Amino acid sequence: MTQRVPRVFVASMIAAEGPHRGILKEYGFEVINRPVDADLFEEPTLIEHLKEIDPDAVIAGSEPYTARVIAAAGRLRVIARSGVGFDAIDIEACDGAGVAVTTTPGVNHHAVAEHTIALLMGVARGFPDQNRRVRENCWQRTPRPRVMGSTLGIVGLGRIGRAVATRAIGLGMNVLAYEPFPQQEFAEQWRIELTSFDELLARSDYVSLHAPVTAESRHLMDASTFAKMKPGSVLINTARGGLVDESALYDALKAGHIRGAGLDVYEVEPLPADSPLLEFDNILFAGHVAGLDVESQRDTCRMVAETIVALRDGHWPAECVQNLEGTSDWTWNRA
Repeated sequence: MTQRVPRVFVASMIAAEGPHRGILKEYGFEVINRPVDADLFEEPTLIEHLKEIDPDAVIAGSEPYTARVIAAAGRLRVIARSGVGFDAIDIEACDGAGVAVTTTPGVNHHAVAEHTIALLMGVARGFPDQNRRVRENCWQRTPRPRVMGSTLGIVGLGRIGRAVATRAIGLGMNVLAYEPFPQQEFAEQWRIELTSFDELLARSDYVSLHAPVTAESRHLMDASTFAKMKPGSVLINTARGGLVDESALYDALKAGHIRGAGLDVYEVEPLPADSPLLEFDNILFAGHVAGLDVESQRDTCRMVAETIVALRDGHWPAECVQNLEGTSDWTWNRA
């Protein structure tokens, strides 16, 4: 009997060509790219493609792997996330189905840090409003606070938060951080002041979010926490959309309590065309691309493929696997 060739469905919008294809093909996988016109953020569309392709592994982006999706994905053994966030994946459903959920830690922190600083500087210097005014031949010269000497509050001093901190210090900013489990040596080396969350909000001219979404952190930024922010401060979010209550952000901006925002992630992605946030010229938007540069894409493609191969070959890359805690008998082939 001919053994079935294992299939990998590339659902993520990473490059159609890249190191992942060569690695996976070398190790005997069939690689199937997402259709260019498929909206896999729609649950029925994702289910339809998974049923049709019947993959053993999926290279996933931020599309929703709900309990219904997992139940419909017959042979699926691995959801390999091309990134570090996995809040769009129903971990409980994956545990129940024996589907390993993996991420690619350590490959995109420099990209996210640069993007964070780009959003911060853009808002600080009045974009996108300045760009719009020049295009409309309606120039306006408005002085804005200098970034050098201002205070950045970093919520989450993990790998990405630390990369942001060093860049901010290089710009002459003072850095505060809220982190339940900080690397004390790093904080001391870079003279980062560790504070409570409330103190960080009250003292920071810019607040940058670098925390995961959990049951406890969802809507971390809501009406009560926006009210605690320093008047005239700015919110930057390159982490996860679920950290911010967008209706509360709208109210804080409308009231003029905060000066602006830089957003790369949203509660619903893509951001709906009728989102009230789009009325503001003091929000600088990007489309969930903070972790994407040439180098991070290359390294992500390589790591995601190597992780799938390792799991197929009986290895357990614990630093990448985010679920099935305590599992010792997981195998690629279903019983």
